[in-house]
Amino acid sequence: MPKAKEKERAKESLQELKPSKAVAETAAPEERQPKKDKFGRSYATGRRKNASARVWIKHGTGKMTVNGREIGKYFARPTYLMLIDQPFEATKTKGHFDVFSTVKGGGLSGQAGAIRHGISKALDLFDPTLHKTLRQGGYLTRDSRVVERKKYGHKKARRSFQFSKR
Repeated sequence: MPKAKEKERAKESLQELKPSKAVAETAAPEERQPKKDKFGRSYATGRRKNASARVWIKHGTGKMTVNGREIGKYFARPTYLMLIDQPFEATKTKGHFDVFSTVKGGGLSGQAGAIRHGISKALDLFDPTLHKTLRQGGYLTRDSRVVERKKYGHKKARRSFQFSKR
């Protein structure tokens, strides 16, 4: 008998925790507003490995500059250019935005990833309706993989010195 009473009390306490129907109906999800500065730009910071990119986007013709240079001259490999264009292709906005970015640290691969991350976050701030598409593509998540540190007694992070039995 005592266990039945305990179960009944637990059910009652759970019912108290549930919000009433009137509260649930009035609490509608708040829609996010676009965040733009007085020039109509959205700003975001993107990071990848040791690289950090500051990215500004605004409506335009699709012109992209990195550290004051044209993107095709800064990133010579087409794979880096393809990586940077991915958020625009996913949201079907390629050629609709001008991108101005400054990037520091890391190598070209990390810098391209940082710019892609910054563009994705800036697109999300510019037009919140694109959030679902960018989130599903994995563009808003920072890639946390970094170089593993070197350990003592090893030549590199995992590579050991050559073993000799004799």
